[in-house]
Amino acid sequence: MAYKIGTKEKPMVLKTPPLTSEYTMHVDQKGGKDVLVCTVGKTVLHYNIDCLDDLYEMLKKHGDWMELGSADEQKPAKEGTVEAWGRSEKNAAGGWYGLKKGLRGRFGMYIPPLMEALGLAEVTHEARGNKMKAK
Repeated sequence: MAYKIGTKEKPMVLKTPPLTSEYTMHVDQKGGKDVLVCTVGKTVLHYNIDCLDDLYEMLKKHGDWMELGSADEQKPAKEGTVEAWGRSEKNAAGGWYGLKKGLRGRFGMYIPPLMEALGLAEVTHEARGNKMKAK
């Protein structure tokens, strides 16, 4: 599906699930494919844009709230979380939705608020242990 996510010149401004930090998201081309570009301060992360439809479908099937479980790439993701699914060989991409080696994690931190802004999901906004579910 085509989503209005913003451009490099006019990115979408989002907040992390605990509502403590701002970051931006826009779509750009890498190797002839659309990718999500997430900018957090000076750090730039890339995610496979297919994660939006794939995560939505997985959450629909899951049918209930799912813990986000955000973690850096170098740390293991808690089983049964959105973060673990975003790395799993069992997801539709067959592995990581994060595309920049060394910065492939944090899927559970930056993708859920985008999905909430796009009207695809509900996300809780607690200090810790946030969850999401499909709308």
